[in-house]
Amino acid sequence: MRIHELQRRMRDAGAGPLHEHRILRLWSHALPRDSGRRRPDTFFPSSLLAALPAIEAELAGLARIHAVHPGADGSERLLVALADGQTVESVLLPRDGLCVSSQVGCAVGCQFCMTGRDGLLRQVGSAEIVAQVALARARRPVRKVVFMGMGEPAHNLDNVIEAIDLLGTAGDIGHKNLVFSTVGDPRVFDRLQQERVRPALALSLHTTKAALRRKLLPRAPNLAPEELVAAGERYARATGYPIQYQWTLLEGVNDGEDELEGIVRLLAGKYGVLNLIPFNAVDGVPFGRPTWEHCKQIARTLHERGILTKLRYSAGQDVDGGCGQLRARAAQVPVQALVRRVP
Repeated sequence: MRIHELQRRMRDAGAGPLHEHRILRLWSHALPRDSGRRRPDTFFPSSLLAALPAIEAELAGLARIHAVHPGADGSERLLVALADGQTVESVLLPRDGLCVSSQVGCAVGCQFCMTGRDGLLRQVGSAEIVAQVALARARRPVRKVVFMGMGEPAHNLDNVIEAIDLLGTAGDIGHKNLVFSTVGDPRVFDRLQQERVRPALALSLHTTKAALRRKLLPRAPNLAPEELVAAGERYARATGYPIQYQWTLLEGVNDGEDELEGIVRLLAGKYGVLNLIPFNAVDGVPFGRPTWEHCKQIARTLHERGILTKLRYSAGQDVDGGCGQLRARAAQVPVQALVRRVP
C-alpha cells in the first residue's frame, strides 16, 4: 500500500482533512483510535467509522516484528516481516533514533555492504516504511528517522518522499531529524528541494579518489567526489541543514594520509560534517576495521585541520550491525537460534 492510496480510501469513506490527519497521526505514533480528547464516535463521520476497521486491519498487516536482536549499547535490530513474506531490517538507535529500510535488497552493490549481495528484490512501499516507524514507536520513543537501512532511497524516490512527508507532518518528526542517505543520485538534489518536507541529506563519500569510489560503489552514479560535494553544498545552503558526509573506514583502503589530504581539500569551508564510521565486519567481505586508536587519530587530525568530524561508534556491532546481516543470517539458520522472538 502507498500512502496516497490510503488517503484516497479515507476520503472516499468521508474523511475530511482533519479526520485524515488524525488517522495518520495515530497510526504513525502507534496509538489506539480512542487516544486524545476527541471521541472517535463523535469526531469521525459514520461512513468513515464504518470503514475504519478494515483500514486499520490492513495497516496492522503491512508489517510485523519477526524478531528482535538487542545490543549491549541499547540498540535493537529488528527483523521486520512484510505482508508478502519478505523481510527488511530496522534499527532502534540510542537517543531516540530509528534507521529504516527503503528496499528489499539493493542494486548499488557497495563492496563493504551485505544488503546488495543479492541485488534488488523489490521496493518497499511508502506505507511499509511508515509501518516500520509505527512498530518501533510501539517499543520506545522515536524522534529521529534516518533512511540508512537496506536499500538506496534514491532508487525508490516516490515512496521515500511520501513517507518523509507523512513523518514530517502527522508523524511529528522535525524535518532536520529526517535524514535521507544516498550514494549521490543526481535526481535527489533537485527533487527534495521542491518538497514541503525537506530532509537533511547524508551523502556516501567513502573516498576522495574517483577510481576507488567506482570500485567500492560499482553501480553508484558516476559522480566524481568533487561533483558530489558540490551538489551537497548547494543543497545544504538551500535548506540550511549541513550535509552529513558518510565515510566507512576500511583498513588500508581509505584511512591513509593521502585520503586525509583529499578530505581537507574537498571539505574545507563546506557546510557539512564528516561522519567517520569504522567498518562493521561482514562475513566473506575482504575488508578490515582499523583500530579504534587509529580511527581516533584520523578524527583528531581532521579536527586540527579545520574539518568538523564526528567519529561514530557503529550501533549494534554485537548484533549483526551491518545492514543486511541479520536478514542474511536469518535466511541461513532458524531465527530462534539468533534472536529473541517477539511474543
